[in-house]
Amino acid sequence: MRCTLTRSEDQQNEFALFTAMPRLSRAEVIDPRQVTIVHAINRTVRRCFLMGDDPISGTNFDHRKEWIETLLQHFAAHFGIDLLCYSILSNHYHLILRTRPDVVAEWDDTEVARRWLMICPQRKIGALPAQPTQMELNSIRNCPVKLAETRKRLSDVSWWMRLLNQRIAQRANKEDKAQGRFWQDRFRAIRIEDDESLLAFAAYVELNPIRASIVKTLEQSEFTSVKRRIDSEVQASCSDPPENRPQPSVSPEQRRDAFLAKLSIDQRNDALRACVSDTGKRCSDKGFLSLSINDYIELLDWTARQIAPDKRGRTPASCPPILKRLGLVKDSWCSLVMQFEEVFCHVAGRVDRVASCRSHQTQRRFRVRPMARTLLPAPL
Repeated sequence: MRCTLTRSEDQQNEFALFTAMPRLSRAEVIDPRQVTIVHAINRTVRRCFLMGDDPISGTNFDHRKEWIETLLQHFAAHFGIDLLCYSILSNHYHLILRTRPDVVAEWDDTEVARRWLMICPQRKIGALPAQPTQMELNSIRNCPVKLAETRKRLSDVSWWMRLLNQRIAQRANKEDKAQGRFWQDRFRAIRIEDDESLLAFAAYVELNPIRASIVKTLEQSEFTSVKRRIDSEVQASCSDPPENRPQPSVSPEQRRDAFLAKLSIDQRNDALRACVSDTGKRCSDKGFLSLSINDYIELLDWTARQIAPDKRGRTPASCPPILKRLGLVKDSWCSLVMQFEEVFCHVAGRVDRVASCRSHQTQRRFRVRPMARTLLPAPL
């Protein structure tokens, strides 16, 4: 049985802010034909804990978070979209996705058809999609119109989110023997324009469980991408071979974070290449942040100590080097991570970057909130 929880005043204010956002056509903000980084968020209906421990009914739905993680792994392996970060909580989830039409363009017609039929299979073996037959492949690759549409869908965030939300809702309704909405509304998407905003948004997503007082440390943050990356680093360090064995015992395909995009970008070699992945676990091998995994985890840990009131820890005497390199001051950084959804509406970035952006169809300017002008001003 689904129950409506009483919201606190802060929750009501956040809910009012979320629902008051102007509804702009997603095609104005995101073009699947261009490489774009997007933050996507969706919430359950009436903010009920339909993916966690429901204190009203006494039922635990944590297994639905596993459903979402399984689908994320499957989609990352077949869509032309990189999964950069994610966190799944009891009544909502966050994703940071990067569309890769450049990678899709390198796939031949057979590969395009095969990938789509693995996402939307015509046959299944148990719960798993069956490998498509030649006849099934021909139904797409021999039709130019359908083939072109399929190529576009493979790098379209809206199709990723549509299929993810639809399958979770249908499965949950079947389990609950219920009908009607599972998700509150259509998903919200914010386009991310620059490296500073991407790093702040990544921290915002990764630290959701800590900010919600669900856990106290990063390594306890189940159902997040940072937990996967930490586990993979521990896994790799425990599997380091002796000096007389040149090959590590854990291959890239066996890592727990193999379906996630690489964290560190090689600015010299990756800037212009599509970096198509041959692991079969993800779309590409292109990174997205100009820092190492150790620096990233250290920055998240430091930030968590600043914004989580129930965590013990002392603010360092000086800011981490990564903050100085980005030209961000401590207070502004923490405000960004805590209030990112309040700072930005449709496009996230420094004021000058957002001001230069136009919507794809009507060439409208995007709104820049006063808080964004303060926290991420244009460079001098």
